[in-house]
Amino acid sequence: MDFTDVSLTALRVFRTVAEQGTFTSAAVTLGYTQSAVSRQIASIERAAGAELLERRRDGVRLTAAGRIVLRRATAVLGEIEATARELSQLPGQPGTVRLGWVPVAGAVLLPRVLTRLRRTDPDLHVVGREGTTPTLVRALRAGSLDLALLASAPPYRPLDDESPPLRMRTLSERQLCLAVPAGHPLARADFVDVADLRGQRWIAAPSVGEDRLMGVWPGLDERPEIVLSVRDWLAKLHLVAAGFGLTTVPALLAPAVPEGVRVLPVRGGPQEHRRLSVARLPHTGGAAVERVEEALRVVAVELPVIGEGASAEA
Repeated sequence: MDFTDVSLTALRVFRTVAEQGTFTSAAVTLGYTQSAVSRQIASIERAAGAELLERRRDGVRLTAAGRIVLRRATAVLGEIEATARELSQLPGQPGTVRLGWVPVAGAVLLPRVLTRLRRTDPDLHVVGREGTTPTLVRALRAGSLDLALLASAPPYRPLDDESPPLRMRTLSERQLCLAVPAGHPLARADFVDVADLRGQRWIAAPSVGEDRLMGVWPGLDERPEIVLSVRDWLAKLHLVAAGFGLTTVPALLAPAVPEGVRVLPVRGGPQEHRRLSVARLPHTGGAAVERVEEALRVVAVELPVIGEGASAEA
């Protein structure tokens, strides 16, 4: 076992695979071929003298040895990246914050936050990427993000079982709503009764592994008819506007709905809520991270959303 020849590239590839959960996703993120990712993983496993990743049908999971290596790799890469950030924050140099966000935050909240920061902190740079909540949690753990905007649903359990627990701050907790074509019979009222959702046609995102994506109203007592399977929020809403079906939408997205869509609350069943939180590892951050987190809080409070019992129309 000899780690002295393990390259920083191999450590970064290993961290990315651990974040993304598959070799294919890691290759796309890094801009590498899948075979190049496999070679880097093979080299670090040879150096460790142990299997670091359990290959499964739905992706990869860290082995006990893999968790040790990831912890150490994160520390090594974190020190190098922290050095770069500290140098960038010397007097006269801009600060950089690495932010991840779920799609629902990227559509409305993120542009307003970046606009605010451009005005209040013009020397601060925010870089980052969109991802699902599980992917962003892994990225926080791996040290490749400073902050992450995460989505969750009741009963709001911890987003992972790793230690230490993530430092979570709730930005918004709003009801889940229904996006309905403006010409649909359900759009005539100011709310939708859950009983009227039987037999409807749905535009929904597929579930992939642990990533549960949205579109069908939760808890329907029938097998839903999904006519179109779409991941992108904006595409789903435009398909709703064109009259192809219904989809669920967090109230936070109401300001972004296109013309021809009504966003309505649903009554007659258990209330469905969705929480948007900002997360980071405890005892991490710095002045730049704090400024971004505060901007997220302020903008989330100011953001117009549908209130209980109200509706939005575009």
